[in-house]
Amino acid sequence: MSIFMENYEKWLSANALSKEEKAELEAIRENETEIALRFSSGLSFGTAGLRGTMKTGMNAMNRHTVAHATQGLANLIRKENCAERGVAVAYDSRNNSALFAKTAASVLAANRIRVYLFDGLRPTPELSFALRELNCVAGINITASHNPKEYNGYKAYWEDGAQLPPEHADTVSAEIRSLDIFRDVKTTDLDEAIQNGLVTMIGEDMDEKYLQQVLAQAVNPEAVKKVADELKIVYSPLHGAGHKLVPEVMRRIGLKHLYTVDEQMVIDGNFPTVKKPNPEYPDVFTLGIALANRVGSDLIVATDPDADRVGVMARKSDGTFTTITGNQMGALLIDYIITAYRETDTMPKNPYAVKSIVTSELAGKICAANGIKMHNVLTGFKFIGEVIKNYEKSGDGSFLFGFEESYGYLKGTYARDKDAVVASMLICEMTAYYRAKGMTLSEALSALFEKYGFCYETNVEIYMEGLEGPAKMAALMDRLRKNPPTQFGNEPVTLVGDYLTGIITENGKTSPTGLPKSNVLYYRMQCGDVIVARPSGTEPKIKFYYMLEAEDLDTAKKKCAAYQETLNAIANA
Repeated sequence: MSIFMENYEKWLSANALSKEEKAELEAIRENETEIALRFSSGLSFGTAGLRGTMKTGMNAMNRHTVAHATQGLANLIRKENCAERGVAVAYDSRNNSALFAKTAASVLAANRIRVYLFDGLRPTPELSFALRELNCVAGINITASHNPKEYNGYKAYWEDGAQLPPEHADTVSAEIRSLDIFRDVKTTDLDEAIQNGLVTMIGEDMDEKYLQQVLAQAVNPEAVKKVADELKIVYSPLHGAGHKLVPEVMRRIGLKHLYTVDEQMVIDGNFPTVKKPNPEYPDVFTLGIALANRVGSDLIVATDPDADRVGVMARKSDGTFTTITGNQMGALLIDYIITAYRETDTMPKNPYAVKSIVTSELAGKICAANGIKMHNVLTGFKFIGEVIKNYEKSGDGSFLFGFEESYGYLKGTYARDKDAVVASMLICEMTAYYRAKGMTLSEALSALFEKYGFCYETNVEIYMEGLEGPAKMAALMDRLRKNPPTQFGNEPVTLVGDYLTGIITENGKTSPTGLPKSNVLYYRMQCGDVIVARPSGTEPKIKFYYMLEAEDLDTAKKKCAAYQETLNAIANA
């Protein structure tokens, strides 16, 4: 009998399964492919935690795999002798998120580890803030961020408020592998744990403390009030956790005319109004655009289900709406923050900013022109958090702003993860600033390009799903690594960065990347254009990031198409 069939039969016979779960497994008995997908291996636990579709089985998100992972985390905490410090647990609006959060809390309590459990859905950044505020040793957030409705996930955080460092993730992963998913996982009744004081519910008091920290990040608190009578903004939480705190913080900074997309203010893990609850996609703004046209708003803001990412569409001079990408918004915000601090003479000492290596160089140009130190790190907000932590240890430097191209931003050190609540506030403030100058955000972006040069960034994703998906992804990265392209289109490659080996090769000379090892390949052309290849850590795909400079959009798109032809040839070889 194959290993996946052995695992399948083991689950079917487990007393821990409910009648409904057993019926679900019985229904796939004749589907060997589906059984293999669910039972060939378990979900991989890494620095990003767990993520997968919600099904019964080892390679899926369900109450058993959540409990299994939590027992692994509990074992790490016990080894670190930090049980008394406790763990903060939060969740978003996805189906089963509340169940999974309560499951995790019951496992921690059974291991005599103190738990602080939110009484309802909350933004991911509030979890990061809360665990720091409560001096917890760790945190758990149940969310799959912007993935489709079939997914859920499990993000684990450590005491600094960032996601688990690699060494701790490795320990948890090893513990999970050593534990039998049914026999070795401790559980207790949650209500009893609450009565016994092992689990403490947290709610509005923590919201208020968090909001005060967010409000403290305003660069020019009077900006919105100056144009409050005329400024109109449309907001949607996309059925998620931003539904309460994002409107609240906008109102507190003085916004009088906030219009919410009522259909998307409904908390619903099926995300009925969108195909994917991802603010990177223009189609999630359809209802928002209709509302903006009715009320006369020039800006629509949308946050993803766990409110750590924010997307924006802005009205153009012709009256239509256009997406402001994550790269463009990051550049706009860093430029605005610098400008506002300079105009109010409040620039902090030794300011620095942080971005990922797959993020536009436009922000780097802006910082260089203003004497601001810019740090480049690997993808993942935990690496931005590490830079902040290192500066705090040294006692030198003021964190100005951090962001990734994937619509994640942070100002302030109260949290160590991207925060759509503070970003929404700053976007509102920045919009008001330009409104006072008679400009829309679209016009502000055009002015930025005129000053620093036109930049074009886009992503191309190659999906490799199914049982053979991981092997195909590995094979393509291997081909790119062993035989690096010498040119893309007609442009020669002058620099290759292999972040797995930790080596940069430029014009025949090698040097260290200076960053942790990661399966990322970086190519820079003679003209300055950059292409980065990175397998996703949460989905079966390889992402190719294009960061190009050109005279205009048409020229950039032609260059991008030529570069993609080269990559397609390699991918199909």
